[in-house]
Amino acid sequence: MTLTFTRTHWQDIRLVAFDVDGTLYRQRPLRLRMGRDMVIHALTKRNRNVIRVVTAYRRIRERLASEEVADFERVLIAETAKSTSMSTECVHSIVSEWIETRPLRYLKSCLFSGVPQLFAGLQRAGKKIGIFSDYPAAEKLAAMGLVAHHVVAASEVGLLKPHAKGLQSLMAKASTTARETLFIGDRADRDGVAAQRAGVRILIKSSIPIDAFQTFKTFHDSLFDPFMQ
Repeated sequence: MTLTFTRTHWQDIRLVAFDVDGTLYRQRPLRLRMGRDMVIHALTKRNRNVIRVVTAYRRIRERLASEEVADFERVLIAETAKSTSMSTECVHSIVSEWIETRPLRYLKSCLFSGVPQLFAGLQRAGKKIGIFSDYPAAEKLAAMGLVAHHVVAASEVGLLKPHAKGLQSLMAKASTTARETLFIGDRADRDGVAAQRAGVRILIKSSIPIDAFQTFKTFHDSLFDPFMQ
């Protein structure tokens, strides 16, 4: 069951937690730019290893999330290496460069409108800002010019969303209860389910309605008006 969230509920919220990818910034333009860079790299180096590894890594990661595999990072690197017939060291190097580091240069230009203002408004109102992401998030936040009080990545707890362990860890760091927490994400099947399991209120950023979930289209929605002045 998803708990409805209205503007009157802000008074009860102490921790506003955000997913990162697809929630704070637009993924499509980022992936188009990274796809272009990978193609240029493949043509220049006459080597498709980066494309092969990134494609396999993303596919396997989605499956491990659905299966809620513990210690997923070790399994993910090992299975990607096996799938691409490459060493785990090579896979780790490609992932670090092409998934974690190179995209940072493009993030600020992909930031959704209203995000910096919302973060600033939440800070002024004395709300704690948290990040619960399946990927490392600290460097992404810095690249976007955003600051959060508490950050938890799936690698810290060994489980990807929709498992709720990461969200529970975030609440523990912030010393807040489920009743005092709002989680904002973009995927009902991952963010939404994790929030439901943790017993917190959830808002899903979506241009279309989603059954059983409360959605909003932009961060300029009237729901966020108290913090956008």
